[in-house]
Amino acid sequence: MLNLFRRCSVFTNRAGLFSSIRVGLMGNVEPRRGFSSNSEDSELEELMEYMDSLKNYEKSGVPVGAGTDSDDGFDLGRMRRLMELLGSPQFKFKAVHIAGTKGKGSTAAFLCNILRAEGYSVGCYTSPHIRTIRERMTLGRSGEPVSAKALSSVFEENKESLDHAIEVENGCISHFEVLTALAFTLFAKEKVDIAVIEAGLGGARDATNVIPSSGLATSIITTIGEEHLAALGGSLESIAMAKSGIMKHGCPVVLGGPFLPHVECILRDKALLMNSPVLLASDTRNRSKIHGFSMHDGRPFQSCDIVIQLESDIKLSVELLDLKLYMLGSHQLQNAATATCAALCLRYLGWRISDASIRSGLQQTHLLGRSQFLTSEESEALGLSGATILLDGAHTKESAKALMDTIKMTSPESRLTLVVAMANDKDHLGFVREFLSGGHLEGVICTEANIAGGKSRTTAAPMLRNCWIQASKELGLDIDHDQMTECQDFPMDQLVSLSTSEKRPLLAAVPSFQDSLKIANQIFRGRTRDQSHITVITGSLHVVSLTLATLNG
Repeated sequence: MLNLFRRCSVFTNRAGLFSSIRVGLMGNVEPRRGFSSNSEDSELEELMEYMDSLKNYEKSGVPVGAGTDSDDGFDLGRMRRLMELLGSPQFKFKAVHIAGTKGKGSTAAFLCNILRAEGYSVGCYTSPHIRTIRERMTLGRSGEPVSAKALSSVFEENKESLDHAIEVENGCISHFEVLTALAFTLFAKEKVDIAVIEAGLGGARDATNVIPSSGLATSIITTIGEEHLAALGGSLESIAMAKSGIMKHGCPVVLGGPFLPHVECILRDKALLMNSPVLLASDTRNRSKIHGFSMHDGRPFQSCDIVIQLESDIKLSVELLDLKLYMLGSHQLQNAATATCAALCLRYLGWRISDASIRSGLQQTHLLGRSQFLTSEESEALGLSGATILLDGAHTKESAKALMDTIKMTSPESRLTLVVAMANDKDHLGFVREFLSGGHLEGVICTEANIAGGKSRTTAAPMLRNCWIQASKELGLDIDHDQMTECQDFPMDQLVSLSTSEKRPLLAAVPSFQDSLKIANQIFRGRTRDQSHITVITGSLHVVSLTLATLNG
């Protein structure tokens, strides 16, 4: 076995830490985003049937060029006409608009909690959801998902207008467009103080980009990476142009980063064209640092500093020392810094936001499926009693690297078993290379999870396995590819036997998620013995959703 981990000197006593996680009180990883019972979601039956009748690009995949500001792009005029039929609710609240390849949801969660800590009533719209569609909309000061009653009510009140829009547009109104319209209508109805809106795809032609310049407090672009390449023009440059489309004339823009120089130049040129002041969260004058990793009330956190000192277009500063961030990893520290810059920008614009609220909001933020460790009870419910299980929705090479970096920081000597399911439009090889070049792999089990409730975008387990074989050959890793290729056709009892007898990494293609967990359990019990071991379930938020659904029976 290749030893692919490097020791991180800033953390200590990791064996004790993960023992604490296994017996900790993690429970619901994000109590501020609690979920109600299935009986409440049953009230949404009419809405869900209606939504299921619409074109759902999350399920089917996005057409080539759909996110570009071109003739191939989505028709934003259609969305504007729909909003007019609903009374133009997007003009009735202030908004922060967030685009970016990675980090949108986390940055939105950080910023929403900062605003709530100050006492504002906040509407938040994000995607995708993990357990229930209601997660996509949160309301008020508590951050709870919208109730089934409220969502059903706003649907019933506007169904006639929705029907008319669908008829007028010859059935071209999409699932995401209707959901976005309902969210904006709900925020206007509830008279939120401010809404934090995450773009779905790109920015320029995204359905959320009907927010007017008069209502936009600030825009945020978190990162630029190679995801949805075909839909966004085929290059980093075209992706940057698409996402910069959320900038509005005269409204400040917060750039997360760090960006490649030519990509940052594209974003700054667009900001100059729009007369938008630029705040760069990854500016070298800012300082973000992780000091260590520990536990509090049974939950892992990283102790860190965020120091912002900007003096370019707008002068902003804050010093937040010894923060306890429960969102783990250097990438989450960067997301927290980006949200902090956005909060400071809002303060500059006249919003009441104290340093104490920024600190409190950052420290209160948790999200399902982002470096989420399961409790011992949850591991047992999955059939992996005694195992440390980490859920993370990583699905790009950048997020895979971020996940591996987090594991290196928290437990550099741990042996890893991966349970991986991915969509078919992702960069599988880029994702795989990050894991192959970074960890003590005991096994990789390629499995399958439905994407947005359907199979059309699901990567077949054997195809995903072939990507691991190809990447291992490219990297010249000492792995028995012949043995790995044969694993897919073995009966379950032979796979279990192989997991305990072979000393090289086991690669198996197992379409059944439940069976993949059984093999992961055998690897954990047969190979690691007294060694530290983590079972990582990753590849998409959809496999995270499947895991949590399995826990709930």
